Amino acid sequence: MCTIDQYSFKDKKALIRVDYNVPLDSQFHITDTTRIDATIPTLTKILNDGGSAILISHLGRPKGGPEEKYSLRHLVPYLSEKIGRPVLFADDCIGSQAIDLAGSLNPGNVLLLENLRFYKEEEKGDLEFAGKLSRLGDVYVNDAFGTAHRAHASTAVIAQYFPGAKMFGYVMSNEILNIDRCLKDSKRPFTTILGGAKVSTKIEIINHLMDKVDNLIIGGGMMFTFIRALGGETGASMVEEDYVELAKNIIEGAKSMGVNLYIPPDAILADAFSNDANKKTSSAYDIQIPWMGLDIGPATCQKFRHVIEQSGTILWNGPMGVFEMNNFENGTRFIAEALAEVTGKGTFTLVGGGDSVAAINKYGLGDKVSYVSTGGGAMLEYIEGKQLPGIKAILD
Repeated sequence: MCTIDQYSFKDKKALIRVDYNVPLDSQFHITDTTRIDATIPTLTKILNDGGSAILISHLGRPKGGPEEKYSLRHLVPYLSEKIGRPVLFADDCIGSQAIDLAGSLNPGNVLLLENLRFYKEEEKGDLEFAGKLSRLGDVYVNDAFGTAHRAHASTAVIAQYFPGAKMFGYVMSNEILNIDRCLKDSKRPFTTILGGAKVSTKIEIINHLMDKVDNLIIGGGMMFTFIRALGGETGASMVEEDYVELAKNIIEGAKSMGVNLYIPPDAILADAFSNDANKKTSSAYDIQIPWMGLDIGPATCQKFRHVIEQSGTILWNGPMGVFEMNNFENGTRFIAEALAEVTGKGTFTLVGGGDSVAAINKYGLGDKVSYVSTGGGAMLEYIEGKQLPGIKAILD
């Protein structure tokens, strides 16, 4: 793998694509710093070598040009504090200020450029725009796994301007190593836990993992599509009617391939989609309107715990219920705590996908599992077996 470990950055200006697409509150304060924190080892290596760093990223989805709420300027105070040195900021990513500041960087300096997506050329993968960015640095480092599945100018196109001087940062290389450890070098039994609202978003993952896993655990809203496929009554629970037949096929496929498929036997029900709704515990197969399942039940938790405790490798993607509501978060928290517990006993645990990461961080357990993936969509596409443009651009 082409990583920064094999390169000396002495007197080099490293143009680093980071994924600083972090959530901001109404006062523009960062509410989750995970993605910034993840890049610090990469920056430290480059600066300690005697190089300088030019950071490029997107933030949010600006519609037509600059918008204050999507300015990367808001990240400068935290980033400066985190790396222990002042961070320079250019109010454009390819304009004269960016060119001047990049040109005058000394070893140890850090420069953050304004949001790439203020230019529509970024998402279009424009060659000329990538060329303008490339002139700012001597070497290109892609450390933005969260955008590796996008064929954008700064992730897939720019690398061609750095023949012999393009490489992965530690975020990218760690993501690839850890996901590969799950998929290609898993300690058995290998268990995948899938949750979230929809089966439709997980079909390709299930198909790709079916010949790799020993156990497949289903939770979250998507469980009710499977329960319907098994002939259960689901009340007002979320069911993707168009996918009931496909759920039947998955159930049959698991059986024929010798994969243990675990579907929740019970659920926590509510009579409305609200934290203040009346709630009760019930069989997941006998739910009557107006009741709907918003979390897995206690019997399910114990059933899943048994599987988790027997596993050598675990991949978790998707919450077990509506964990944003504290009355329906128990199943998700239970899984997070169970994963932390078995990690301490030697099981390899990988958590990925936006909501799962939010959950593991909500319960303060991010450092108690083996690896937390910073890339939601990118991780899913990589697991699905797709070639990611941001990875291919470095390897080519």
